[in-house]
Amino acid sequence: MVFVNENYLKLQAGYLFPEIDRRVSRYLNENPSAREQLIDCGVGDVTEPLPSAASEAMARASQELASQTGFKGYGPPTGYPFLRKAIADTDYRARGIAIDDDEIFISDGSKGDAGSILEILAIGNPIAVADPVYPVYVDTNVMAGATGDAIDGGGYQGVTYLAATRENGFIPEPPPLNSGVRVAYICSPNNPTGSVLSHEQLKQWVDWARNCDALIVFDAAYEAFIRDDDLPRSIYEIEGARTCAIECRSFSKNGGFTGVRCGYTVCPHELKGHTQQGDVVPLHQLWTRRWQTRSNGVSWPVQCAAAALYSDEGKQQVQALVDFYMANANILRTACESRGLEAFGGQNAPYVWVACPEGLGSWQAFDLTLQQSQLVVTPGAGFGQNGEGFFRISAFNSRAAVEQVAERLDALEWTACT
Repeated sequence: MVFVNENYLKLQAGYLFPEIDRRVSRYLNENPSAREQLIDCGVGDVTEPLPSAASEAMARASQELASQTGFKGYGPPTGYPFLRKAIADTDYRARGIAIDDDEIFISDGSKGDAGSILEILAIGNPIAVADPVYPVYVDTNVMAGATGDAIDGGGYQGVTYLAATRENGFIPEPPPLNSGVRVAYICSPNNPTGSVLSHEQLKQWVDWARNCDALIVFDAAYEAFIRDDDLPRSIYEIEGARTCAIECRSFSKNGGFTGVRCGYTVCPHELKGHTQQGDVVPLHQLWTRRWQTRSNGVSWPVQCAAAALYSDEGKQQVQALVDFYMANANILRTACESRGLEAFGGQNAPYVWVACPEGLGSWQAFDLTLQQSQLVVTPGAGFGQNGEGFFRISAFNSRAAVEQVAERLDALEWTACT
């Protein structure tokens, strides 16, 4: 007989977004006439076309593959040099951050990388996550067997949950030095709350990691949406971060690549881990070997499209996309506040984090917005225990849809489910 990975059986009721899909499907089956009115503000999927610089580059690259002279077979597992250089030059060196080309690893997106990191780490490194936060960090550790069983009321044994609340601006402090935590996941701008760590706050994390000999997995997938120039876009802006942090980024949102799939991680040469016997091992060496063994790389047309985002034309088009979605975020936040709802985020991130009206839980708010207004939001409870009492609205939508959402939020009768 074939034995299964029983760690998957530990996963609670279901990953957040499949559960949302299940509830929406049930509602539409019961109310088929509502299908045309449904607006999805839940999953953060982009709606606007690819930047023309990227789509045209992808088309040219595809045509090259159809010619004898331009045909490409297997590419470098870690990414083509031209793309790695464009990233290092533009995203880092132009900002005064020393990153080598070969420290850039091209992938199909930061979501996969956040889980793949576990392949080069020993099972059993105690982890810490903010609460609330993107659920992938915890779920991938559960699947890998790095946590204990599910806890009644939410969460898993063996995970340190760091409260992100109104009181601390949704930015938790590092765990105590004696906590035993060895891997910490930080998402800034945070999904779902939209909070962004300052240089001082990020330095606290880097100092903590260096003092504990711990690793920070820094998810900067939304860095392009930071409007405040005083806020850091990369953890490597902090002195010492090269010795304790790996950074994940994505073209999904700023480049509209959710259907194309491309992102990257930065793994500095100075980053080290240890064997059980105490020997020092460069993580860059292991991460490189992981890609050489497990991947034949991201496709030629996709990498050409990603590189085009770094052309002068591409940069302008990316900025236009970012500006468009952030204007959406402003409309949504303003609509919530004018309705008397307490709203956070939406200023340096494309998500608005909304406090539920008194008496409503986050799944109740989800059901109410769906049933009354045919709006799909994301219940905060799906992001952690401290997400209860909030819901997330995504700014990734058309302008017409966002304006409709604002009108429908204004018309909602929030007391209907109390």
